Amino acid sequence: MSFNIALSGVNAAQKDLDTTANNIANVNTVGFKESRAEFGDVYAASLLAGGKTKVGDGVLTQEVAQQFSQGSLQFTQNALDLAITGNGFFATIPEVSSRDFSFTRAGTFKLDAENFVVNSNGDHLMGFPVNPDGTSASVALSTTVPVRIPDSSGSPQRTTEVEPKFNLPANEDAVDLNLFDPDDPLTYNSATSITVYDSLGDSHVMTYYFLKDAANANEWVGVTYIDDVPVNTQGDTPGSPPLTPPFASGDNTVGGSSGNIVSGFRMIFSSGGDFTEMQNADGTSIATGDVVSEPLGNPPLINGSDPTQTITTNLVLDPGSATPDEITQFASAFEVTALEQDGLPVGRLTGIDIGPDGLVRATYSNGTSEPITRVALVRFANDQGLTQQSNTSWQESILSGEALAGEATTGTFGEINSSALEQANVNLTTELIDMIIAQRNFQANSRALEVNNQLNQTVLNIR
Repeated sequence: MSFNIALSGVNAAQKDLDTTANNIANVNTVGFKESRAEFGDVYAASLLAGGKTKVGDGVLTQEVAQQFSQGSLQFTQNALDLAITGNGFFATIPEVSSRDFSFTRAGTFKLDAENFVVNSNGDHLMGFPVNPDGTSASVALSTTVPVRIPDSSGSPQRTTEVEPKFNLPANEDAVDLNLFDPDDPLTYNSATSITVYDSLGDSHVMTYYFLKDAANANEWVGVTYIDDVPVNTQGDTPGSPPLTPPFASGDNTVGGSSGNIVSGFRMIFSSGGDFTEMQNADGTSIATGDVVSEPLGNPPLINGSDPTQTITTNLVLDPGSATPDEITQFASAFEVTALEQDGLPVGRLTGIDIGPDGLVRATYSNGTSEPITRVALVRFANDQGLTQQSNTSWQESILSGEALAGEATTGTFGEINSSALEQANVNLTTELIDMIIAQRNFQANSRALEVNNQLNQTVLNIR
């Protein structure tokens, strides 16, 4: 019996030594969780045996338990290197069409040939689909999809509104509206331009010409051109007729003798230089302070873009309020203080940003950004019940409980750190001490075997 007891002790010491050696071997493995050999004594007695004199039958390895304590973070320069601070695992699948989930804390992710985010083993990282505002469409594990970084360009956005702020010089000489010619600077007082975009993201130059009316003091007429093509405008007033040319003729129709007849808008100022009223070409008041171009059609848009595109010029933000006027007429030089538009050209992918909540956002060269997906996290009721696999990954088991998916930073889920990796939670000093202890235990049990052998030899040598 003592031989078996000592042998069980040798086996236990060997298991402890193997576990320690494995921990030491993986001290630099990203996302590795150290193991601990757990032992229990073996004791068996029958109903009629003397329990008070029973010694025991040795030791048995009950479990090699994983220890899921937090590892320290190592920061990198790769945005796709991810580390979890707190509770949770990344979910991965071996193939795009597979639903055989594995779970890992190792965040060494990269892009494959098809722009999918994969780990060093080629497994695909899973994420939740998101809405345009970045909120998750669903947080169920069954609805996760492989994370893929788009290789397409950022979508263009056509210009719908321009907001200028400027001062018209009150001391300028008036000009004859009928002689207006954009090619002759003597036929207008001032001009300013801005780049606008059509539905295809192509750029166009939108120019505003300002003419001081000789017949009406403190009144100016604005004329709009796009790519050197005159564009009629009309006030954006409720109940106004459809914006289709020709517009009504009136005092704001300019360029009669130059061949560039175009309907503009009239700006009326007070004797103090403040804006008071805006009018259409037919003399009707524009209450909103906005003027809308006619459908740009063909020309000036001759590249196949949306011909129904119109551009609203917001000249007065809030007419009649205490807010400072957007446009003024003071005795100073022509000055444009602001000129903004809401269109965007086509953009190319310039970067990927992953937030603490796992939201993956693509940024483009045109200044836009859009959410792509949200990295999914998974937790279990009993982490130590997971079935261990190679490549620092685990699978769900009966003991671990069902996989519960969720968003980072919500509930009990931890935080995702981009450009960081979680190092192994192995304490090398502790492991070296454990190795010495395991070695001593092995030697002691080996000595017990040796003593038992000597006793048996003594018994066999009795004459």
